Amino acid sequence: MEHTIALELKEITRTFTQGYKTIDVLKGIDVTINAGELVALVGASGSGKSTLLQIAGLLDQPSNGNVSIDSEDTAGLNDDRRTQVRREKLGFIYQFHHLMPEFTALENVALAARIANFNDKEATQSATDILIRLGLKERFDHVPARLSGGEQQRVAIARALVTKPKLILADEPTGNLDEETATKVFELLIEIVRDFGVSAFIATHDKSLASKMDRQLFLREGILRSE
Repeated sequence: MEHTIALELKEITRTFTQGYKTIDVLKGIDVTINAGELVALVGASGSGKSTLLQIAGLLDQPSNGNVSIDSEDTAGLNDDRRTQVRREKLGFIYQFHHLMPEFTALENVALAARIANFNDKEATQSATDILIRLGLKERFDHVPARLSGGEQQRVAIARALVTKPKLILADEPTGNLDEETATKVFELLIEIVRDFGVSAFIATHDKSLASKMDRQLFLREGILRSE
């Protein structure tokens, strides 16, 4: 049986120029993530994990190489189509939750669905369902300031998954939490991603969390290896 490919990165390089100095952050990265596969991206702070995820999420352009999302080559896409691909096929989770401070948990999640062209009823229902699934039934009407750090990050996870994207891209999604909360939130993230059949590419420096995933890739000095 042939696997559907959620993400394919081919020969990705990313070079930055600072004054007269050229910095090669990514050096010929190749990654293939199949549908439903969870892959950890492990590396020290400053190793280029965020840069690689931004390229995978069409938020940055590689210096060379190509990105395919859900088997769609993105090299020649205009800005409108790139935005559409991000909205319809990708979900993003960051170290800091980036929730809208004036919106409730339910409104934050429903807004993401509306942006992806859900109608109001569908958006509210989908947001309700996933927040319940994440144990936040009693927090629907709470704004972020009234939520704990772990609750805020669960709302961020709900926001990323509410549209049931093809691929979740997460950059240190529990890096801002204490160890116990981080473990619980990470395990819940893995559980719900598997339940939804979504693929995930998750950056972390925590090898114990990375070990819970299907596969681990290690980024060092701009080169990606499996070990």
